[in-house]
Amino acid sequence: MGEAKPKSQSGVWNTVKPFVNGGASGMLATCVIQPIDMIKVRIQLGQGSAVHITKNMLSQDGFGAFYKGLSAGLLRQATYTTARLGSFRILTNKAIDANGGKPLPLLQKAAIGLTAGAIGACVGSPADLALIRMQADATLPPAQRRNYTNALHALYRITADEGVLALWKGAGPTVVRAMALNMGMLASYDQSVEFFRDSLGFGEVSTVLGASAVSGFFASACSLPFDYVKTQIQKMQPDANGKFPYTGSLDCALKTLKTGGPFKLYTGFPVYCVRIAPHVMMTWIFLSQIQKIEKSIGI
Repeated sequence: MGEAKPKSQSGVWNTVKPFVNGGASGMLATCVIQPIDMIKVRIQLGQGSAVHITKNMLSQDGFGAFYKGLSAGLLRQATYTTARLGSFRILTNKAIDANGGKPLPLLQKAAIGLTAGAIGACVGSPADLALIRMQADATLPPAQRRNYTNALHALYRITADEGVLALWKGAGPTVVRAMALNMGMLASYDQSVEFFRDSLGFGEVSTVLGASAVSGFFASACSLPFDYVKTQIQKMQPDANGKFPYTGSLDCALKTLKTGGPFKLYTGFPVYCVRIAPHVMMTWIFLSQIQKIEKSIGI
């Protein structure tokens, strides 16, 4: 009886640990990358170049403007990243066990990344909506601003004013974007770790940095078109007649291609890549450090 409780606790912790570690590493990375994310959103909203936006934000609202929506960003990581990284590691471990302990082929890693991205997006969509709205609020005319004070206030107001299902407004493109991003990010990371570590003989730090850079690039390239459409859907406002500019994500994508061509979907790619790659790298670095600390204290 005396040994049953520790075993049970160990079993529970081993199950939840990938989720806890994933969420914590994502939240730490977000604290660092939030200003770049804010600039990226404003570029997509057509406010100008990164330099122009940065100067305007500093002159008009001060440094604190770069951290507007941080609470929503942290809530998003606590839901979305917790779910996607946790489920990816659990599914990967089970697949490796089923494969006799051998490394998984890239195609299988991609499929697991797609699945993990969909799971994470479904869980994190409300926080993602709150984040987009809080970041875009300052770009609206004063009469149209929602003036959310924090993420929880945003979720409360959306539920009260628009109904519970409104929390998943734009969830379709959010899920698709998350699937594309995580296919690029997670599958390429694991594949790159195997290449840098096993084929090139890199050390731990070099492997994490190199694999993170590779996964950051592929995550950016795969997901930006979906991110652009998602942002347009989530921020759209009805006109004087109550009509929205887009009927859905496909309509938004088609109209964007018609008016701006395919490169319009890659608006803000340099900043988006600069934001995604460091966030990916810091997430993996923080995750590696968290795992080291846990190993050193025996948990």
